[in-house]
Amino acid sequence: MLTITSNKEKMAVILVTGASGQLGNEIRILSKNYSGYEFIFTDIENLDITNESEVYDFVIKSSPDWIINCAAYNFVDKAETEAEKAFQVNSHSVGNLVRAIRNTDRRLIHVSTDYVFDGNANTPYNENSETNPLSVYAKSKRAGEENALTHHASMIIRTSWLYSSFGNNFVKTILKNAAEKEFLKVVFDQVGTPTYAADLASAILTIVAGVIRNNKAFNPGIYHYSNEGVCSWYDFACEIVSMAGSVCRVIPILSSEFPSKVKRPSYSVLDKSKIKENYGLEIPYWKDSLKHCIKLLR
Repeated sequence: MLTITSNKEKMAVILVTGASGQLGNEIRILSKNYSGYEFIFTDIENLDITNESEVYDFVIKSSPDWIINCAAYNFVDKAETEAEKAFQVNSHSVGNLVRAIRNTDRRLIHVSTDYVFDGNANTPYNENSETNPLSVYAKSKRAGEENALTHHASMIIRTSWLYSSFGNNFVKTILKNAAEKEFLKVVFDQVGTPTYAADLASAILTIVAGVIRNNKAFNPGIYHYSNEGVCSWYDFACEIVSMAGSVCRVIPILSSEFPSKVKRPSYSVLDKSKIKENYGLEIPYWKDSLKHCIKLLR
């Protein structure tokens, strides 16, 4: 579904791809607070970003000042047998967007993932940390980053453990299972930080608005964003169950006890210093954001 929101006093045109996903939907909601901007929200039905000529024609016609690419193939396990599809969406499509804005000053914000790291660190990853993607999904996302960086005005935002009141995610899965089962088994040896998609959406639009209003300089490159704090998936699940008022028990298990085709990073905490310093962002603590999301879901 193609959605265009606008105001008579147009300051900028912002194209959002993958608008039917968690992050895209959160940006759609927040866009109502940004009068004077024209937002164009697209998904696969009206803009197939894997189709280079379609992307080029759409960009020429709509003439966006900004592209926020929220589109992604996020089926981590399935990607192992659908590598071509994963690379088409996560990498080749980014190249299509870049080629459509080549030799212009149009800005691209591309969303990536903590999975580009192998998880062997024991201190938070910063933007200069060496990447070592372990899975097909992770490799496709890293390739997408490399394509984005071929454009001089690209900003990559790596995030982790994304959840929202929209779409399918860990929070919704735990809430559903906790309502149906006496106990849940969740891995405790994978550590990172949950990210509420509404917070990331707010950060992105704050950056865009700050640059448009000349309050902040646009500094392209790689950035990290997640909520503040650190937890394991077990800790995350315990908090979800507790906030929901459920009596379901959460039992910690090793990731080796949980069958998976893919090796996931055991540690993927992101250092957010750069994005906070460059754009003056205040990032909420993960438990506070989770509480807000669960209230919405209930």
